[in-house]
Amino acid sequence: MPLPFSRFEFFQLFAAYNAAFWPAVAALWLASVLAVLGLLSSRRPPDRWISALLTIHWAWSAIAYHLVLFTTINPAAWLFGTMFLVQSALFAWSGLMKRDLSFRPSRTARAQIGWLLIVYALLYPLINALVHGSFNAIPTFGLPCPTTIFTAGLLLHASSRSRPLVIIPIVWSVIGGSAAFLFGVSADYALPVAGLMLALFAARKPLCPQPMAAETAMESG
Repeated sequence: MPLPFSRFEFFQLFAAYNAAFWPAVAALWLASVLAVLGLLSSRRPPDRWISALLTIHWAWSAIAYHLVLFTTINPAAWLFGTMFLVQSALFAWSGLMKRDLSFRPSRTARAQIGWLLIVYALLYPLINALVHGSFNAIPTFGLPCPTTIFTAGLLLHASSRSRPLVIIPIVWSVIGGSAAFLFGVSADYALPVAGLMLALFAARKPLCPQPMAAETAMESG
């Protein structure tokens, strides 16, 4: 089935995104770096901050890219935008309202892959700039694909497995991964890896996380 847009139109959307939203994109990138540093250096990682950041990431991709830009060349973007808003709401519900989402850095193989995905997502604009020889009409930060890679990296550090949180990122790893091969966005070849790692992470037997109050008491004791 042919796509309703060309490769040129696809990359022109990135040019429009970068020109219109670069201050917000830069702010989102800086906030993401700070969250990662907090996860790396803090004895008690900033769980709610990371959950809030992921909530913003998915809402931003939904609105700024899918609903504002991508809908102009692809009617399916309305569905994609809705998916991303649902994922944003899931992070808000699980991480901010219920406070069920916590992150713990570790030295496990899973966590090391998570770090690789996080660093890759943060370097994503530079990787595309080197591949395409430009900072203009290229995918940068805050777009659906780097957002999915960044999210996968963080979820691989989650201390509990919330399966509903991984469904949409896995779905997008397939959708975005196929587009990467069709349009030659080589930086997005990491998407299938991110989706596979999330699937393996969710398939394992869930841990039984301690209640937050009990955990706090244990740490203070």
